[in-house]
Amino acid sequence: MVIVVKLDPQGREKIQYPAEILAHLENGIVLDAYWAFPRKDLGYTIFEPGDHFIEYYYTNRWFNIFAIATPEGRRKGWYCNVAEPARIGEERIEQIDLLLDVWVDPAGQPLILDEDEFAADGTLTEQQRQGAERGLQELLAVIAARNEPFHEIE
Repeated sequence: MVIVVKLDPQGREKIQYPAEILAHLENGIVLDAYWAFPRKDLGYTIFEPGDHFIEYYYTNRWFNIFAIATPEGRRKGWYCNVAEPARIGEERIEQIDLLLDVWVDPAGQPLILDEDEFAADGTLTEQQRQGAERGLQELLAVIAARNEPFHEIE
């Protein structure tokens, strides 16, 4: 087990939760986690207690990817955070969230989220902004190519 810690752009903790390690990647890690928080309606999807998350964190990419399914195994979609490369320790995974997110529905249609929040935020450094913009473009290319973990798109 590891603890996943999501940090804001200034490095302050926003949330943490436990996850199980599924695999070590050359430049990352794959985790198994479950939504243990109250029901959260995002408008385009709903996270509910028991939803299953397979989470991909990378040390060389400016994003992470969560493949999300219902407790019964039906694919809900993929939630992607544009974020600084992950810091992966033996007991803890930390990642600084950079406000931009992408939702990918089961048919593979991406929806870029929080662009207004990203544009208006005055706390991001120039390095964070540039990394986030590059990360978003790389993520969109991975989605379009149906690369892992998007190979399951219908």
